[in-house]
Amino acid sequence: MKAIVCKELGGPEKLVLEDTGQLPLKDGKVRIKIHACSVNFPDTLIIRGLYQFKPELPFIPGTDIAGEIIEIGQGVNNNNVGDRVFGAILTGGFAEEAVVDAKQVFPIPPGMDYITGSSFMMAYGTSYHALKQRAKIREGESLVVLGASGGVGLAAVELGKIMGARVIACASSDDKLALCKEYGADEIINYSVEDLKNRIKELTGGNGADVVYDAVGGDNAEKALRALGWKGRFLVVGFVAGIPKIPLNLPLLKGCEIVGVFWGSHVAREPKIHQQNMLELLGLYQSGKLHPHVSKKYSLREVPQALQDMMDRKVRGKIVVVP
Repeated sequence: MKAIVCKELGGPEKLVLEDTGQLPLKDGKVRIKIHACSVNFPDTLIIRGLYQFKPELPFIPGTDIAGEIIEIGQGVNNNNVGDRVFGAILTGGFAEEAVVDAKQVFPIPPGMDYITGSSFMMAYGTSYHALKQRAKIREGESLVVLGASGGVGLAAVELGKIMGARVIACASSDDKLALCKEYGADEIINYSVEDLKNRIKELTGGNGADVVYDAVGGDNAEKALRALGWKGRFLVVGFVAGIPKIPLNLPLLKGCEIVGVFWGSHVAREPKIHQQNMLELLGLYQSGKLHPHVSKKYSLREVPQALQDMMDRKVRGKIVVVP
C-alpha cells in the first residue's frame, strides 16, 4: 500500500511517499479503498506537531476520506463489502487504503461521487455545528464569515443563507469574494483593502453583527469582535493567521459571547447530535441545496504541494487528493 508518511515533525517537504504494507484489520473495523481524501487546515498543523491531537511518529496524515469498503472485521454488522462510504478519521487518509472504525463512516448517498464525499463531512459538519448548536443562529440575523472562501468558511456562507441569515462574507481578495457571492453572500468585504470593523458596522446599520464566524484568527479577530452587536456571538473556529489575544473588556461591554467550536471533540463527546447533524446535511445535499466547491485535485505524490498551498492560503473551497 502506498501512503504519505510523516516520520519527523515539520513542513510538508519532510513527508515521504512509500510502500507501507497493508495495515492489520481489527475487530469492529473496515478496510476502505480510498478514492479521495480532501485536505484540511488541521492537516498542516498535525504534521508540525501544532494541533491538539498529536499522533505518534511515524503516521499517515489525512482525515477526510471517501472510498469503497473492501474488507470487514469481526463484529461489524451494518456495513458490507462494496459499500460506498465517507467519513472523518484522525490519521491515515493520504494513502491507497485505510482501516477505520465502522462507526466513523456514513453511506455515500446516491448521486454523490467520491470527490464530493471526501469534501463533505468536516467542512459542512464544522459549520453546521457552529451555526446550529453553538451560535443558535436565527432567521434574519446578520452573520459575518471571516475566511469565507475557504472550506469551512464557504460552507458557513452556504449554510447561513439556508438557515435564513443575512451573510456578510469577508476575504482577502476580490476573486475569493466573487466565489462567496456565487454561494449566496449578501454582502462582501475585502479586508485587505477595507476597514473591517467600520464596514461591518456600516453593513449592519450601526448595530453590529449578530454572529461572527472566525476561521482565520490573527489581527482581524479583534476587529470583528469590536464590530459585534449587543448579545452577539463570536465563534472561534480556527487560526489560519495565528492565535489572537482578545481584550476581555469587549465581551463585558457588548454583553456578547465568545464561543469555542471544536468539531472533533463534539463528534467524540456528542455522537448522537453529530449523527443527526449529518443526516440533516445529507438531506440538504440530496435536495440540491448544498454544492461543495472543489477547486483542485492532486495525486498522492503531490500531497506536500497540496498542504503547502493550504498553508499559503491559495485554496478556494476544498482541494482533494485522489490516490
